[in-house]
Amino acid sequence: MRDVLPTLESWWSEGRPTALATVVGTFRSAPRQPGASMLVGNDGQAVGSVSGGCVEGAVYELGSGILEGTDEATLQRYGVSDDDAFAVGLTCGGILDVYVEQVDRESFPQLGAIAAAVREHRSVAVATVVSGPADRIGRRLVVWPEEVEGSTGSARLDDALRDDVRGLLAAGRSALVSYGTDGERRGEGLQVFVESFAPPPRLIVFGAIDFAAAVARMGTFLGMRVTVCDARPVFATSSRFPEAHEVVVEWPHRYLAKEAEAGRIDSRTSLAVLTHDPKFDVPLLEVALRLPEIGYIGAMGSRRTHEDREQRLIEAGVTQAELARMSSPIGLDLGARTPEETAVSIAAEMIAQQWGGRGTPLSDREGPIHSESNVEPAISAASL
Repeated sequence: MRDVLPTLESWWSEGRPTALATVVGTFRSAPRQPGASMLVGNDGQAVGSVSGGCVEGAVYELGSGILEGTDEATLQRYGVSDDDAFAVGLTCGGILDVYVEQVDRESFPQLGAIAAAVREHRSVAVATVVSGPADRIGRRLVVWPEEVEGSTGSARLDDALRDDVRGLLAAGRSALVSYGTDGERRGEGLQVFVESFAPPPRLIVFGAIDFAAAVARMGTFLGMRVTVCDARPVFATSSRFPEAHEVVVEWPHRYLAKEAEAGRIDSRTSLAVLTHDPKFDVPLLEVALRLPEIGYIGAMGSRRTHEDREQRLIEAGVTQAELARMSSPIGLDLGARTPEETAVSIAAEMIAQQWGGRGTPLSDREGPIHSESNVEPAISAASL
């Protein structure tokens, strides 16, 4: 919903009812991930996409029917095994579960507060009942780290969701979660889609060099919040890194330690260490490699630089297990030469590590493009 949220909020503020279609589950080579959304306005306008073009027509018709009052909120599956899937164009081999509902000020009074939280990079999650008893479908709980609004119609389910949703929100995950009809964690019969609006993942680029500007630009393009840090004020300036969200003049290891102590480093944080100068990167990597929650740590340098840096880290007491967390030399082997090409190489490695990709040409692979580990199936609340 993040991509269509500005339009949805505008129509909601104007009192216009809107059909909101959201991908809540994907299997095999589905074209979009859970959370992808499409709007159908009461004037017939369509905004957003749930499948990159495959099933938009069918979803549009369903949304129009809901706005006209001829259809109810519903969870619809589009898959390659369904005859209708070929008719609407889903020939990519995947399966999509799409939940379609009407949104207006009465049915979704918290939407304005949710939109404000997303704009201000504050964490919030929306848990919506998408299948189960008819009187529960469409009920929702809105969960912030410190408060909860709304109800699913079951106090027991509300209590279970409050804890489970906060766990998903802390990890920045959206998921389709199964419960019993009264909130039993090991039960079945009711599904809740939890959409997490966590702050953007962070990319911290250490070293205010020419490659850093390209890496910062790539990070921003990928939707990350980018910080460039360097101890040299003459190089660490906003004018040199206009696409970074912030530029910090500080010794790298001190800055990282302070950010970790303040709780601003987590498993969605990526570090690109581009200094390739021992007086900067060795103290920095000592701190970084001992922080278990960091998602990606890459360090730039030649083979000789890497070997020298690794030896210095070993002498400083860094273990082999800690060293194994570092990607050095940084990036995938794309034959990159320019700063921009190198930024693509670094981003490719970050993405591959996040999703378990192998960095090989897709034409060399057999079977589905997206491996089963790369999609988010429905999960049982008992496993949270």
